[in-house]
Amino acid sequence: MIAQLEAKTNQSFLHLALKVDAVVSGANGVAYLVAAPLLDDLFGTSSGFLRAVGAFFLVYAIGVWCLGAQHRPNSALVAAVIGGNALWATASVVFAVAEAAGLTAVGIVWTFAQAVVVGGFAVAQAVGLRSRRSTVA
Repeated sequence: MIAQLEAKTNQSFLHLALKVDAVVSGANGVAYLVAAPLLDDLFGTSSGFLRAVGAFFLVYAIGVWCLGAQHRPNSALVAAVIGGNALWATASVVFAVAEAAGLTAVGIVWTFAQAVVVGGFAVAQAVGLRSRRSTVA
């Protein structure tokens, strides 16, 4: 009974980590698509770049939401999301440093903040996946 409850809790944490990632990514995607002309000057990027990132975020959000909605999300797909989030967090830091001359102060802070949040998603999802595996084992 306790093992079943623990397994359900671990599974719920993984679902939550995936769905929060999807909601935040989707909200960012909509904001980047709808408000690109307002955000480009604020961040120091082009509207086209923001729209491309926004479109990617929406597609990503739908996929991650669908994964998180599964009764038992596929471990390999969850691992791919974790890896993608880790890569995105790292790339965000590199982008902020490399584009520091082109980005505004707000753009630099936003990009670093995004790296921290996405890195946090990767950690939470990894903890959820690992907990699920250790409960099953």
